[in-house]
Amino acid sequence: MGEIEDGEADHITTDVQGQKCALVCECTAPETVSRKDNLPFLNAVLKNPVCKLYRFPTSDNKWMRIREQMSESILSFHIPKELISLQIKEDLCRNQELKELGELSPHWDNLRKNVLTHCDQMVNMYQDILTELSKETGSSFKSSSSKGEKTLEFVPINLHLQRMHVHSPHLKDALYDVITVGAPAAHFQGFKNGGLRKLLHRFETERRNTGYQFIYYSPENTAKAKEVLSNINQLQPLIATHADLLLNSASQHSPDSLKNSLKMLSEKTELFVHAFKDQLVRSALLALYTARPGGVLKKPPSPKNSTEESSSQDPPPPMRRQDSIPHHSDYDEEEWDRVWAHVGKSLNCIIAMVDKLIERDGSGEGDDGSGKDGEKGHSLGDSVITHPQEDWYEQLYPLILTLKDCMGEVVNRAKQSLTFVLLQELAYSLPQCLMLTLRRDVVFSQALAGLVCGFIIKLHTSLYDPGFLEQLHTVGLIVQYEGLLSTYSEEIGMLEDMAVGISDLKKVAFKITEATSNDVLPVITGRREHYVVEVKLPGRMFESLPLQIKEGQLLHVYPVLFNVGINEQQTLAERFGDVSLQESINQENFELLKEYYTVFMEKMPPDYISHFQEQNDLKGLLENLQQNIQAKKRKNVEIMWLAATICRKLNGIRFTCCKSAKDRTSMSVTLEQCSILRDEHQLHKDFFIRALDCMRSVMVLGGGRGFAELFALPSDGQSQPPDSGCFWNITKLRIFGPCAVYHSGGSRDPEFLRTLQKFQDTHWIKEKKKLVF
Repeated sequence: MGEIEDGEADHITTDVQGQKCALVCECTAPETVSRKDNLPFLNAVLKNPVCKLYRFPTSDNKWMRIREQMSESILSFHIPKELISLQIKEDLCRNQELKELGELSPHWDNLRKNVLTHCDQMVNMYQDILTELSKETGSSFKSSSSKGEKTLEFVPINLHLQRMHVHSPHLKDALYDVITVGAPAAHFQGFKNGGLRKLLHRFETERRNTGYQFIYYSPENTAKAKEVLSNINQLQPLIATHADLLLNSASQHSPDSLKNSLKMLSEKTELFVHAFKDQLVRSALLALYTARPGGVLKKPPSPKNSTEESSSQDPPPPMRRQDSIPHHSDYDEEEWDRVWAHVGKSLNCIIAMVDKLIERDGSGEGDDGSGKDGEKGHSLGDSVITHPQEDWYEQLYPLILTLKDCMGEVVNRAKQSLTFVLLQELAYSLPQCLMLTLRRDVVFSQALAGLVCGFIIKLHTSLYDPGFLEQLHTVGLIVQYEGLLSTYSEEIGMLEDMAVGISDLKKVAFKITEATSNDVLPVITGRREHYVVEVKLPGRMFESLPLQIKEGQLLHVYPVLFNVGINEQQTLAERFGDVSLQESINQENFELLKEYYTVFMEKMPPDYISHFQEQNDLKGLLENLQQNIQAKKRKNVEIMWLAATICRKLNGIRFTCCKSAKDRTSMSVTLEQCSILRDEHQLHKDFFIRALDCMRSVMVLGGGRGFAELFALPSDGQSQPPDSGCFWNITKLRIFGPCAVYHSGGSRDPEFLRTLQKFQDTHWIKEKKKLVF
């Protein structure tokens, strides 16, 4: 087995357990047999590929060719820098809104000053981190030895693409990609008090039960306030732009252009009006009113009573503690309705005026898009008298000015009230709240960098698959994370961080646009509750996309995480500790995977679904996965294999993670690759273990007088077969004579680097080539 491709290197073999096993060499030249694997555009996000070439026999005594490649991604640093820049802008905007909140009573004013002091410190820290990241010009990935560095805590650990390209008699051209990355976690902050999953739950419980004098808003209401504020910031300038375009069309006396501009103005204004039809805005206005000087602030009722009251209502009110919002006899609750209703009336006046202008011009029957609003608006616009000698611009200008004034009043009131809601979130336990925000930003940044890398690679490799593209915009993309963390010691905190970070990826949507320059790096927009990643494609590739995607439809992802601890620490956890965290995570994410499967079966065409049922029934695989999750078997790696199989069959993106994406990750990836060769490409059964040994070894060639091997050994020291569920995570280096070192990336253990350095210092190794860790 395993001959090296002709022309790459000399044939060197070594006796492994009494059987001949060929050594393979590092290859940096791209392979030319696959158009998919040679998309030049991928060079924009991938670099420094390290390759190994194999030939393995099949069960019918034919040969398959395998090219194994590991590549770094420059997105490891690009995405965190984009994200931190957005978060700085968001926080600066929030701080400015807090300053513009107006006059408050002494109690609330002191709280605001305290909040602003701490928030300004956080912004300065983010700016310092961004400055330091901008200075990074060395490696394109963060090594595991740097995971504790503060300036690099937003950067994912060891983010790499692991690609296996198979060219076999049975399937001429097949690609299998796995993104390997260290578990997204806040290593610099540590795990003494647990990870995000525990910390967020504890923080929210304490905030709900505190007797502190502040108004409690649930996380859902706080997120709603941020959403409405974001909609205001987006819609107000859009409406102003469309209003100016309407005036421009009027000055040009163009009926068709006037109709189109009016339609766009109407759609955006209606969205603007509907954004404020929420009880949260009304109650926030009342709360802010009582927080002004002279307002009466009553003590909030106990959380127990408020919880009982809210649970007895059907449907529940938007706020869990409505009684914590004080009432004031002088406050006119209907005033808010009148304020934002004026926006709709102003729009109806504009619609009526446009209809009259077009009708008098004799150019048609008015705008079909105005509909009922236009008919209703005639009565509102009757008082506006038109004169033939005046142009359209002069007729519409005062109405547009009125619309902008009404909008300004709405925006001013709503911004202040909802900013007051955000003040409540920050007012309680300031340092803890901001540190949790920082921790969540750090973990999310690491997770997002890997996701964007995986999405771009998946898009390029499936760019000419119409079924995948239809699935992408119709259903969305499944993203499956395989976790290998134990539920013991500090890795419990890592797993808690990782679970929240991956769950937060649901806030991310992708948008594909046509690149207008050579800069094709992705661009991120949005806020913490909703990010849009813009992926740029060259014109030729962009034109091959379905119309819905080209028109800018947002493409959603569905992240799921399945974790099975497999090292010796997990053995301790299962015998003496607690594995409930792993069990709950697996069960929760199974429900998410099942939901995606249900939507997939409902929305995709029957002929496309039948393609997925040919070899293995997806429903059967899901049932098997559910049974294994409920079985609570120790180190049940069947969960990971089933989840990975389902993900591949659903055209998803595969991630494999452990603490640092080194030993456990590399053992899992190589085992998965050999299992794929056996199950999908008929690898000869007698060569499974030898193929695995070959993939798990680092070969040293050159010098003419020696060679070396790096082998993975079982953690328990016994010689178990690699397919028995035991992942090997201890490495061993054997050096034979002086030689030049070529490291192919099969394992990225720092111990290997130190061992190589030791031999080099003693002149056993003449030359050290590209080492990847």
